Amino acid sequence: MKDITKKYTNDEVTIVWKNAQCIHSTLCWKGLNEVFNPTERPWIKPEGAPTQAIIEQVKKCPSGALSYYLNTEMDQESIQVDAETIIEVAPNGPLLVYGNVKVKDANGNETAKNKVTAFCRCGQSSNKPYCDGTHRKINFEG
Repeated sequence: MKDITKKYTNDEVTIVWKNAQCIHSTLCWKGLNEVFNPTERPWIKPEGAPTQAIIEQVKKCPSGALSYYLNTEMDQESIQVDAETIIEVAPNGPLLVYGNVKVKDANGNETAKNKVTAFCRCGQSSNKPYCDGTHRKINFEG
């Protein structure tokens, strides 16, 4: 899967979507489909709801594929989560790591992650080590 990052703004808040991190939990559009609608293009329309409603919905994203920053903030990439690291096993799904982590690939390249990172547990992701939602297609149990 090609790693794509897209940004959508309503002039107050910018929603950042990283497709390679998405585990297709559907929490985004099931809670605020006037902003998140996967059957339309673009699938994110931040003008569809008040900024605070968007922020609350984005915070529900379990993989961190969706994030946001207020446009008055300088750079979303510099934002760090001030919290301890917590690891949670999602039933029949990914390993969710909450907090600031650095992921080093086989070539030694490091990627800084914050908020939530979903790691594959089923072994079938095409975006390893990250979850891509394949566990649902193969009926992974664990």
